[in-house]
Amino acid sequence: FYDKVLSLHEDSATPVANPLLAFTLIKRLQSDWRNVVHSLEASENIRALKDGYEKVEQELPAFEDLEGAARALMRLQDVYMLNVKGLARGVFQRVTGSAVTDLYSPRRLFSLTADDCFQVGKVAYDMGDYYHAIPWLEEAVSLFRGSYGEWKTEDEASLEDALDHLAFACFQAGNVSCALSLSREFLLYSPENKRMVRNVLKYERLLAESSHQAGAETVIQRPNVPHLQTRNMYEGLCQTLGSQPIHYQIPSLYCSYETNSSPYLLLQPVRKEVIHLEPYVALYHDFVSDSEAQKIRELAEPWLQRSVVASGGKQLQVEYRISKSAWLKDTVDPMLVTLDHRIAALTGLDVRPPYAEYLQVVNYGIGGHYEPHFDHATSPSSPLYRMKSGNRVATFMIYLSSVEAGGATAFIYANFSVPVVKNAALFWWNLHRSGEGDGDTLHAGCPVLVGDKWVANKWIHEYGQEFRRPCSSSPKD
Repeated sequence: FYDKVLSLHEDSATPVANPLLAFTLIKRLQSDWRNVVHSLEASENIRALKDGYEKVEQELPAFEDLEGAARALMRLQDVYMLNVKGLARGVFQRVTGSAVTDLYSPRRLFSLTADDCFQVGKVAYDMGDYYHAIPWLEEAVSLFRGSYGEWKTEDEASLEDALDHLAFACFQAGNVSCALSLSREFLLYSPENKRMVRNVLKYERLLAESSHQAGAETVIQRPNVPHLQTRNMYEGLCQTLGSQPIHYQIPSLYCSYETNSSPYLLLQPVRKEVIHLEPYVALYHDFVSDSEAQKIRELAEPWLQRSVVASGGKQLQVEYRISKSAWLKDTVDPMLVTLDHRIAALTGLDVRPPYAEYLQVVNYGIGGHYEPHFDHATSPSSPLYRMKSGNRVATFMIYLSSVEAGGATAFIYANFSVPVVKNAALFWWNLHRSGEGDGDTLHAGCPVLVGDKWVANKWIHEYGQEFRRPCSSSPKD
């Protein structure tokens, strides 16, 4: 039946001029479809569908994944100052006052449904985060109103659900008049709901007791992130999307073909771009080939697990680092040995274990990020010291993919960010020559706005580098 309908719609732009064709179209819409839907074959197929679903159910995303995806949308909304109404329409716009900036223009618009917006709002609502819950629930209510009376089998929520949650969120945020208005609207659709009737009476009483609140506009503060003291600087750098418009004006920053006096690089020097001097940060373009980047991703993919951070003496999963990572020993593939030789030749450092860690491959998915942090240990009890090779003296980070927007590496105190450049490698020193940590290397992985970001990290430790990067005669270095 489906094949027949499909063939009839191949030339649907042509008006139905043939009366026989017109008749069969009307009959199909009025009678045939109803017969198919209520047929015995359809009920058998539904049973088969349920059986098939139960077989694969364990492999499907869990609620934790849906919750994580909703939080990712809220993170993107915050960091890039995205407009919720725009997101629901499928456009990525930053709205600051009356100024609207397009951050990304998708080739094909993909809008969210009322139920989609409700699910995002409900995740925030369940966390008690009414700052995020209210705009998403408002959009859900608006979309449900526009399609009231239409029911989609796949939807979990309805207009009544959205009004219920939004009314209580407004009340919790201190906007009693908004809560009252929404509760009254709810009762238009479900007048028998005794709980909502009680809520209306409660809101009316509160407004009567304090009439000055009736027209007050409540401003909800964004939830504070206690561990992030540099939030405004971090998000401001992320919003530049890695653009460095004044770099060409600074004569001490330059590009060159780098051999580092190594025979290994003599015939194939690496294209080096000095990004910053204090801290010293260099970008090496085309450090790996497309095939090498793909190979590293393929080797890591089966072993990817949720990334952790060192906290005290423990390794913990945290909300401020959202990614998956895997560690690759150089024995996994000969190409990784070649990569180590190339890193050693370029940096002049010893990257053999235990003087360097195994290659860490990281994948950042929807809104994946890593808020401001240091790569080197800042506590004597850090697990980094278990290698017994000192602290992380340097970071060598390779971009294994490109992204369409977002994902820049932002250096907070140094006040610059570096965009994702596919196949390039970013190098910086984490420690001064004295062995003290360089506070200016505080950096972050900005949330990925659009795309799939992959990086590979090679962390090089102090021991083994004594004569390769010796101490200075000045204690300030």
